[in-house]
Amino acid sequence: MTPKSHTRIAIISEHASPLATLGGTDSGGQNVYVNQIARHLPRHNFAVDIFTRRDARSLPEVVELAEGVRLIHVPAGPPHFIAKEGLLPLMDDFTRFVIGYSRRFSYALLHANFWMSALVAADVKRATGIPFVVTFHALGRVRRRHQGEADGFPDDRFAIEERVVREADAIIAECPQDHEDLCALYRADPQRITMIPAGFDPQEFAPMNQTVARLALNLPLERPLLLQLGRMVPRKGVANVIRSLRHLRDGHGVTAQLMVVGGEADEPDPQLTPEIGRLQAIAAEEGVADQVTFVGRRGRHLLRHYYNAADIFISTPWYEPFGITPVEAMACGTAVIGSQVGGIQYTIRDGETGYLVPPKDPAALAEKAARLLQDPDLRRQMGEAGVRRANELFTWAKVTRSIAELYHQVASRQHDQRTPQQEELHLIERSFSASMALLQHARQILPQDIHAAAWLISRCFASGGKVLVCGNGGSAAEAQHLAAELVGRFKLANRPGLPALALTADTAVLTAWSNDIGYDDVFARQVQAFGQPGDLLLGFSTSGQSPNLVQAFKAAQRQGLTRVALLGGDGGAVAKLSDKAIVIPTADAQRVQEAQVLVLHLLCELVELWLPKHATQTANGRPTNGKNGGNGHYPYRIHGKRNGRIPPVTAAPEVKGIQGIDKV
Repeated sequence: MTPKSHTRIAIISEHASPLATLGGTDSGGQNVYVNQIARHLPRHNFAVDIFTRRDARSLPEVVELAEGVRLIHVPAGPPHFIAKEGLLPLMDDFTRFVIGYSRRFSYALLHANFWMSALVAADVKRATGIPFVVTFHALGRVRRRHQGEADGFPDDRFAIEERVVREADAIIAECPQDHEDLCALYRADPQRITMIPAGFDPQEFAPMNQTVARLALNLPLERPLLLQLGRMVPRKGVANVIRSLRHLRDGHGVTAQLMVVGGEADEPDPQLTPEIGRLQAIAAEEGVADQVTFVGRRGRHLLRHYYNAADIFISTPWYEPFGITPVEAMACGTAVIGSQVGGIQYTIRDGETGYLVPPKDPAALAEKAARLLQDPDLRRQMGEAGVRRANELFTWAKVTRSIAELYHQVASRQHDQRTPQQEELHLIERSFSASMALLQHARQILPQDIHAAAWLISRCFASGGKVLVCGNGGSAAEAQHLAAELVGRFKLANRPGLPALALTADTAVLTAWSNDIGYDDVFARQVQAFGQPGDLLLGFSTSGQSPNLVQAFKAAQRQGLTRVALLGGDGGAVAKLSDKAIVIPTADAQRVQEAQVLVLHLLCELVELWLPKHATQTANGRPTNGKNGGNGHYPYRIHGKRNGRIPPVTAAPEVKGIQGIDKV
């Protein structure tokens, strides 16, 4: 449930879902980033929809992650895993889906994560005018410089990133190196770049006793233990850590055990994670295979134990835009060694919370690891300094506060840039878009309900019954509208009038009863007075919670009337009292009423469609065969039923069954 005061924004993360298990090929820091900022934003009066690609058939379209946070699974491409390097051709479908949601929910802002999500956001902005913020998480030109031919992304990425840098309303750089690369490689406007790091959750990562952590994981208590944790891809530099073990043993006389956590499965399977097979071969080649334990992937709830069990956490990738794992390790009080690249050289304070070393230099890494392993006091001091630094700079609460402030600045600039006329035209466009999006959604889910409701109304008339209609406010007008169309005509010329009575039309009854007794029973009283078995009560409401409608439907139930309702929201209490409820899928009363008018017209058209073709009137307005049956208004019956009430049903048969209305 989203508080009405919250501003709704959309986070786009095309491949990195908050639901993904971390440590896989395409599951890492971005998944954590999206999940955490989304869960923290409601504290800053934002409601959040996260858009990510549906990569499994079992996933529903919408998942409620937390109060005010929804995960939307986008049907772009086949519903199975596709490596992110192959997703670009699917972004047009992804964009169309997000545009539809954007017009329906009127997002104040989009936050794109990664370059393909940023392409979606840029195209959505062109279609709707919604501003967007982007966190790249990695830049194509930096990746290509470090990975060369191993980079599987298309060259189109560079032009798309350049466009995004030009069109984004704000860019989040996660570290000083990220800021520098954006300006140097993409000519980004420094005025539109805000540096906001990623973070960690203090409830999730904090110091604990090392012995307790090792016992919980069934690890040896005395042996020096190193930890590498993250995605199993070559650029993460795990091979560098493995090679350092030989230098550490042969050059410094320290034999340490390395735990490698990550992969596509809970067990280290080289078939599912080929990188593990490559690393196992390197460990054998270096003569340290017995010193390396591949753990497989592990759930977030266990990671704190691994960080605390280790003497040193090591992360030496070739490049890293930010790197959340060193921050999580520091938060657990573990000394860290990282490569002097990207965000790691910002998060680790060299010589204070750990050490920085060149990437792809196992000897340099071994030298720093030996120094720490041989000096427990130094490890403790660096661990304590790491806890302080992590909590001062990198908690998700502080990160999200900065992001929320940026959102407000962007939204405020967008509003200030519009002239009054542009603002008014935008309001008109937004209303049209919201209405069209709702009708499109209703078109997908309501046809069977509309069909069934029209059949119930037709059956009522065919059995000699009448329709009573009620509603409040704008719904009262629609009740009278429907009654007028039925008594008069909708499209079919020269048909008999159909007996329909709007319970809102007699002001004497309404005012007398509400003044003398109470307004809650103004409709129920009329149902008691006019309703007979075989009749039908039809109620209009935007919420389904109006007390007088609830009482009317209870009275109709007691008297054996069929009950149909046109409602909004979740249908409320009236839906539960109805034989058939048509529930418009929104709580916005204005949009509900707009859609109800369309449904009202469809009901009238279907009822007329199912009238026998020979149901015409004479010149004096009387039914041609009124003397033969019915109530003189609708002298027809359903096959096999001449007299008596037809039991109510909750679903209409096939159309061919409805065609069986015959003249008596």
